[in-house]
Amino acid sequence: MSGTYRYDVEIVALLRSPTHAYFGRAKDGPAADAVTVVGDRVELKAHKGICGDRFFGVRAHTEAAVTFLALEAWEAATTGADPLVARRNVMVRGLQLDPLRAVEFEIDCGTGPVRFRGGRPAHPCSWMDSMAGAGARTALIGRGGLSAAVLTDGELRVGPAVIWSPVALDAARAAYQVTRAQPVDIRLMPDRGDGGRR
Repeated sequence: MSGTYRYDVEIVALLRSPTHAYFGRAKDGPAADAVTVVGDRVELKAHKGICGDRFFGVRAHTEAAVTFLALEAWEAATTGADPLVARRNVMVRGLQLDPLRAVEFEIDCGTGPVRFRGGRPAHPCSWMDSMAGAGARTALIGRGGLSAAVLTDGELRVGPAVIWSPVALDAARAAYQVTRAQPVDIRLMPDRGDGGRR
């Protein structure tokens, strides 16, 4: 990407969840057969998501097929809870996520760039109070992460990575709570030439 900002970040964890875990009543606990796969790499397919994830290729989720979480935000909102309970796909350190809404950005872990389009904020659900501690849901509002569409095939790996962004980012603000998060204006999204269908 030319004419963009380049930042060094760290991918701390990658996970895919082949099955759902949080449904029903939180007081009953997560599904007993829920599966979360934590690994050092994930394969991504354009307009489908992460191979092996429960949302892979699901049309209703193609614009939000991958979720990102800034570890700084999680640590600011919880008291030592395991960030894996958030079930976000890509956990990063050193990356401010909110400015990436409605823009295209690339991440390269050394295996070639993967292009994403930032979507809506990934709001926390009521399960966070049960899984991460009382008050976690409220503390995560405005910093629960970012959903994104996958625009190119590729791979992400745990470790150092480079992000190219068309907007300026500030790693020092990765933990900040966005108190007036606005919805993504679909009119600002680039025309894909398919009438919005995928």
